[in-house]
Amino acid sequence: MSDHALLAHDYPGPMSLIVLGVNHKSAPLAVRERVSFPPERLSSALSELTTCEGVEEAAILSTCNRTDLYCGVHAANGDHALEWFTAVGSLSTAEAHRYVYVHRSESAVRHILRVASGLDSLILGEPQILGQVKEAYRRALKIGTIGQVLRRLFQHAFFVAKRVRTDTAIGSSPVSVAFAAVRLAQQIFGDLSPYTALLIGAGETVELSARHLVKSGLGRLVIANRTLENAHRLATEFGGYAIALDEIPAHLAEADIVISSTASETPVLGLRDVQQAIRKRKHRPVFMVDIAVPRDIDPAVGALEDVYLYSIDDLGAVIKENFESRHEAARKAEEIIDTQVSHFMGWLGTLDMVSTICAFRDYAEAIRDDSVRWAQRRLAAGDPPEEILNRLANALTNKLIHSPTVKMRQAGSEGHPELADAIQILFGLSDPRRRNRNL
Repeated sequence: MSDHALLAHDYPGPMSLIVLGVNHKSAPLAVRERVSFPPERLSSALSELTTCEGVEEAAILSTCNRTDLYCGVHAANGDHALEWFTAVGSLSTAEAHRYVYVHRSESAVRHILRVASGLDSLILGEPQILGQVKEAYRRALKIGTIGQVLRRLFQHAFFVAKRVRTDTAIGSSPVSVAFAAVRLAQQIFGDLSPYTALLIGAGETVELSARHLVKSGLGRLVIANRTLENAHRLATEFGGYAIALDEIPAHLAEADIVISSTASETPVLGLRDVQQAIRKRKHRPVFMVDIAVPRDIDPAVGALEDVYLYSIDDLGAVIKENFESRHEAARKAEEIIDTQVSHFMGWLGTLDMVSTICAFRDYAEAIRDDSVRWAQRRLAAGDPPEEILNRLANALTNKLIHSPTVKMRQAGSEGHPELADAIQILFGLSDPRRRNRNL
């Protein structure tokens, strides 16, 4: 198969990129919860999304701070993807207009490059987001909703993120959501050595929280998780004690610090459990951070006396202290991204011509085949080969230039000289008007 045939097979026609979603800047936590996708829901969600009219490729990134839909669409406006997203979250028209951002074409490319590089994160330059973007890509690839355009886009995003990390100081300060949570605990309690922390979950954020807490001199660590084996793995690494989720009520009163980050669709820590724990603690204060979306801790807990409950959005003020060291690096990173957006759009622009190139080659080959068949018939009839060769050459020339010549004459009569300029560029012709002026 020829190169152009391979391209035509992989890329059926011009495609536009669209990114839509919500994040910590565009929408409050209560709205982000409604459009979040737990891991077990992603497969069906991607299948539904790619059945929307015009949506050929799709990937979904769903984290505590954002839900992004990355789509390759033939319908340039991507309205059907937006309608699907709005319906999934039961968003009203007013809510969609207020909270959902939509990026198209070049803006869509810039958005994913900034996300992968940590420039659109709650914690500027935080590295965890790149792993989350890679996981979103792997899931979509496994399900089969990634095609040529999104495959190239994600690979380009990974390259740019690595370049930003290597060429700038964007990751020089130890800042993450987990770091911010532990720093806030230190501000409240001071020396952490007399205190016990309960971490709920066993993912990357909980692991980072455990690492920061132990490094800060925490006295005792308890890790709870739905899968006890995963809790044991982390507890062993950090010298802690592992329990199952259903054991939390029995141990909650021991915890001075609670940090929760699971993928549960319903709260894992309810109001009644916390009320009982506070009574057992004789109203000694407890600090809680709920990093999950949807939330792990019933928001009503925040109204209890002696409980200091912080959500993912509340950490914004805490994390500003290490931002200044990253701002200059972020400016350099934006310059890298501007250049890389242009590179990707240049590649995408070449794909827009594939269908035209294929159609042009098919047109020329059809004329060739028809002319060759005519020549073979005349040779079989005994006509002189030299005469047939001349007539074949003339017929090929006339058939190939007939349609373009008619269109150029029509364009000239209708006042569209730009078509003539395009023909000169395509075929490397000199301008006859210029030659005439030089006579």
